[in-house]
Amino acid sequence: MGIESTPTLHNLPFRPADFTSLAEALDYAAQGDTGANFYTGRGELYEVLPYAKLRKESIALARKLRGMGLQKGDRVALVAETTPHFLRFFFACQYAGLVPVSLPASVNLGGHTVYVTQLRGLLECSQAAVAMAPTGYLPFLTEAGEGLGLKLIGDPEIFDALPEPEIEFDPIQPEDIAYIQYTSGSTRFPRGVMIEQRAVMSNLAGIIRHGVKMGSGDRCCSWLPFYHDMGLVGLVLVPVASQVSVDYLDTREFAMRPRQWLNLMTKTKATISFGPPFGYELCTRRLRPGEASKYDLSNWRVAGVGAEMIRSETLTRFAKALEPAGFDAKAFLACYGMAECSLAISFAPLFEGHSTDCVDGDHHSDHQEALPIHLSENPGRARCFVECGQPLPEYEVEIRNDDGKVLPDRQSGGIYVRGPSVMAGYFNAPEETAAALSDDGWLNTGDIGYRVDGSLIITGRKKDLIIINGRNIWPQDLEYLAEHQSEVRMGDALAFSVPNPGDGEEICILVVQCRETDPNKRANLITRLNKLVHLELGIDVYVELVPLHTLPRTSSGKLSRSKARQNFIESHDLTGLVTEMSDQLQLRRSAV
Repeated sequence: MGIESTPTLHNLPFRPADFTSLAEALDYAAQGDTGANFYTGRGELYEVLPYAKLRKESIALARKLRGMGLQKGDRVALVAETTPHFLRFFFACQYAGLVPVSLPASVNLGGHTVYVTQLRGLLECSQAAVAMAPTGYLPFLTEAGEGLGLKLIGDPEIFDALPEPEIEFDPIQPEDIAYIQYTSGSTRFPRGVMIEQRAVMSNLAGIIRHGVKMGSGDRCCSWLPFYHDMGLVGLVLVPVASQVSVDYLDTREFAMRPRQWLNLMTKTKATISFGPPFGYELCTRRLRPGEASKYDLSNWRVAGVGAEMIRSETLTRFAKALEPAGFDAKAFLACYGMAECSLAISFAPLFEGHSTDCVDGDHHSDHQEALPIHLSENPGRARCFVECGQPLPEYEVEIRNDDGKVLPDRQSGGIYVRGPSVMAGYFNAPEETAAALSDDGWLNTGDIGYRVDGSLIITGRKKDLIIINGRNIWPQDLEYLAEHQSEVRMGDALAFSVPNPGDGEEICILVVQCRETDPNKRANLITRLNKLVHLELGIDVYVELVPLHTLPRTSSGKLSRSKARQNFIESHDLTGLVTEMSDQLQLRRSAV
């Protein structure tokens, strides 16, 4: 008899996260028969973890951790591989009053030195008292922790072998820190977001009751990393807080076999799954002609999409490709959130699919006003943004200019939010906390956007904005042009600016991963892109073609413009770059 997964329906009255702590949420879920299921990259169920078993093992492990002499509030660093061990350790910390810190389980372990350096930085920043890694990651963690004075660095077996004393746990308070979530580092070195129990419980309730409107018949499915806020809060904590079962596929397995996501959704009849746009794009790209009909996605009622800029074309392609599998495009649910707000800030309306707001791109760049394209007297290029919906109840959102003035609808500016699930601050970083979080609770998200009839629209990150001759140029616009060339795929381009050492102005750079090897065809692509950018955006650009797998990514898998910019500056003579750029411009003019 084979292993059977935990069921979808359960014998408990449904409670939508109306608990005071994560431990209380697991206490209740453990009274039912739901839980977590773990699958191999071949789609085989290899371990079942009912919430009742998770609670029992977590409490036992909590006693062992406190028996080491750890005090309430001490940090426990966990390499967050997609295994039952992470769930056990995370919830053990909840019962013991300790603070779990998720460390990335690197998708590519080829960069040994880089990964160890990253782990060491996180161990130092979090001031972890102990650290756990699954056996395969333990050598990296051990090397990273050398000389830092941790009480113990070990794999789950080492911790399980510790004595289990009889210990009374301290009462959990709403203001206690539930966990520290390190940001992905897409714009700077990761910062440790401190989330209180009351904050995460408020966010979970908002997601379950309002954003996704979950019920006892729902079932979740996820390949998202446990060290990312969407993976941890959205697909680990939400299932527990709503008492529903969840099926997990390791992130690395998804990267190698993205169609297993579809296979798992078919097998388990899951109703809810989330992913960043590149996940949907990767699935679409890997589908073979006629293959979609072998899947059954008719139960997929919420296909959440967020964590990075959402492109309408990506969702449209996925929906069209998977229509033979019964996928309903109305299942798409665009959302906006960030680790500093626990997770979710806004959701688009359920069961309406995604909607876009198309504006005059030139007017938007020049005047920071999102003028609908049909209202523009002299419409320039169209720029379409996916709407991310209304903020969750109890959340306030303001769009402000650089002087702090609150802007009206369709005026683009910095996005500020205030609500019950905003972070307590960045761990051990008072200056950064003060810069991001005001005394009256307003969080500067660092994102730029505008509102239309209450709906929030994100246009980019403020630090990614390229300013050329006083114009605001969005890197996504250049990347879009590159990705729509036959030689380039989605996610193979990054745009940013670097300083011109001659006049202090900015030079626009477009780095493109290119599979083409013919020198003439490569030169043609550079000239074509140079011409397109000039025609569409009215600016000059330096185009560099690089090998596949060159563009850097954050720990959560997002492309990192800041790292790409840093790499570019470190590897180029910027003075000589001006000459090379002049040569490209000359070729463009001769091709006109």
